[in-house]
This record gives sequence, structure tokens and C-alpha cells, in this order.
Amino acid sequence: MCCFDNADAQRAKPLLMWYSPLDPDRLTVPALDSHTGTAPDLDAAVPVDHWVLLATDRAPSDWGAPVTYPGDMRHSLRAFLPAAVAGRHYGPEQKLPNGDFTISHRDLLTGDLDRIERLRPTRR
Repeated sequence: MCCFDNADAQRAKPLLMWYSPLDPDRLTVPALDSHTGTAPDLDAAVPVDHWVLLATDRAPSDWGAPVTYPGDMRHSLRAFLPAAVAGRHYGPEQKLPNGDFTISHRDLLTGDLDRIERLRPTRR
């Protein structure tokens, strides 16, 4: 879980996560929300303001929106960043079930971003 103080939003930097998925046929972006300063309410519908951007190493060369990076970016960092991304914005006027964002790899490759879903946490 990532926690931050919106008072520092002007200094905020994007968050990059790189990990091996539990299910290689689905891409899942961690996105539990809590705007109360306490643990997330897993049963709540929460206001969101997220850009969900996804990339894949298995995309053809003409897939997605190309990304341009600053010329002075370190090459060691650039090696981890995608050449193209696809995604969508979920704005503050929306309330969604609390959870992560997920999409099948096939839907991502075909550009069917309306298939992005909110994945609710399972309880043990």
C-alpha cells in the first residue's frame, strides 16, 4: 500500500511498479483507496481520480500511444519504461467499488479498455 500526504502533491512523482503477475493473462494495478487517514474500507464505493496506464512487452510495434521521455533521462531508468501505453482516466465525479484495476492481456492488446474492471479484495 502506498500512503502519501496530498499537502505534498506538488512534489509528487509518478509511481512505477514492476512485478511478476499472479495470473500472466491479467494485468492488475494496485489501487485501494482511503481518503480518511485510516485503513481502506473494502466495502465502500470511493471517489477516484486515477490515470490507469498499462503497457506490455508482447504488444506489436504499432500498439498504444507512443511515449516521449526527456532527453536527459538516465538510460538505466529508461530501460524499464515502455515505448507505448494504453489507458484511461477515472475522474473525481466517479465513485467505484474500492479495489484494484484489472484487465485481461487480450483486452489490453485489442485496445478494449472498457473491459478494465475494479477487482475487490478477497477476505481470508
